[in-house]
Amino acid sequence: MSQKALGRLFNTTPAADNVWINIGDQAGGVTFVGYLGAAAGDTYTLQQAKDASGTGAANLAAISEYYTNTGNGTDAWVRRTQAAAATVVTAAAAVQQAVVIEVEGTQLADDYCFVRLASTGAGTVNAIQRDLMVQRAPENLPATGV
Repeated sequence: MSQKALGRLFNTTPAADNVWINIGDQAGGVTFVGYLGAAAGDTYTLQQAKDASGTGAANLAAISEYYTNTGNGTDAWVRRTQAAAATVVTAAAAVQQAVVIEVEGTQLADDYCFVRLASTGAGTVNAIQRDLMVQRAPENLPATGV
């Protein structure tokens, strides 16, 4: 029997709005998926820290590319670019209700291992650790915030 994707390809924290996610010794990077319906628009802010309690928390100006769509599977992702920044602002339009922001572990400052993405609106954020350092059965995965 083959191993499922959870634990082999990724680990996830579905309720990750403003939650510290470890990518320093657990994963090569994290993909954040944000969603705010009703074409309301939202602002997402990326930060880095040295540990799960937020030691040395600072904005991480690493977002130069992100993707948006409606989030319901009816349209393709649209690539958007900006000067490297710690924030992404999605427009109040249906085609920007969902956003994907990818962060590589190599983008963090030295001695920083944790990242978080916070929605300033009522958007949801899912963090998907990818390129796992060690593959495990789902029940043996470490918590993403430690």
